[in-house]
Amino acid sequence: MTSEHPTARLDIDLSALLHNYRALQRQCPGAEIAPVVKADAYGLGMAAIAPHLARHGARTFFVARLDEGIALRHTLPEAVIYVLDGLAGDPQAFLTHTLRPVLNSAEQYATWLQGPARVEAALHIDTGMNRLGVRPDDLAALPKTRPLSLVMSHLACGDERDHPMNARQLTAFRDASAAFDAPKSLANSAGAFLGPDYHFDLIRPGISLYGGGPFGVAHPDIRPVARLTARILQVRPLEPCETVGYGATYEAAEPMQLATIGIGYADGLLRSFTPNGFVTVNGEQRRLTGRVSMDVCSLDVTGLDVQVGDEVELLGPAQNLDAVAAASGTIGYEWLTRLGPRIPRHYRT
Repeated sequence: MTSEHPTARLDIDLSALLHNYRALQRQCPGAEIAPVVKADAYGLGMAAIAPHLARHGARTFFVARLDEGIALRHTLPEAVIYVLDGLAGDPQAFLTHTLRPVLNSAEQYATWLQGPARVEAALHIDTGMNRLGVRPDDLAALPKTRPLSLVMSHLACGDERDHPMNARQLTAFRDASAAFDAPKSLANSAGAFLGPDYHFDLIRPGISLYGGGPFGVAHPDIRPVARLTARILQVRPLEPCETVGYGATYEAAEPMQLATIGIGYADGLLRSFTPNGFVTVNGEQRRLTGRVSMDVCSLDVTGLDVQVGDEVELLGPAQNLDAVAAASGTIGYEWLTRLGPRIPRHYRT
């Protein structure tokens, strides 16, 4: 539950979201851009993100879980909604809520064939991820008695532009999908930037809609969407040899000023951000000092004119998502989706 007196906030720029959607359209002319809004739109709020994109032309959306699809259907009664988990859960719910399962196995395919004719579905072909999907060798045994609305696969190494796996999967997908008379989809955010051979009929972007670069670094066509800030709770002096935080892992080498801000790992700020973490305060980037704790963390503000209540940026225009994630030893996907409900979301267009 969101706090009534928050010490941190997440501002979400819907105009930047729309810019990124349009950038993907320009990148992939002729292909439909179908936003992936699973995991509550990567932590940014599906109930606000999806309708905004729908108002500006998005017609097809992807979620992971059946419950996500049902929630999105209440928000977008006319959209095409695919559920990536497939027919897991209650098959009748797909008919009731007009959802389309992504069929991930021969067993799910058989269940779909035996179910209501009004339930449209996609087929997921596993071209090398070895996670979900029907293996190409098993496709011939699938009866072609009912049309599919989409045939898709997923890139395992798309965020590494020159990885040989990309070309292997492209070839495997071309060969395997040729047996099906249906629109085709291979590319995620990264695949959209691998070139037109990967585009096919439909692109399924996630992270690049929300401000992450397609290859794990900032991209000039992708704008930051989320700005995470926290308020300064206290400013205090620190003398030489005094330490900061749990484990006394940071020791002052000289007199300094220390600010403590109201955000910690209970809000989704990774503890792994501690050794290399940085924030921006008064337009200047400063390193964290000591460990990220449950509700607070600290930074060196020596020489800065700061006071209690001032805002510190942890993510945003001055704090690139991919750079912040790299400093945490992770990726932008995890950084965003870990941001907790205690942080209120504020939307602007």
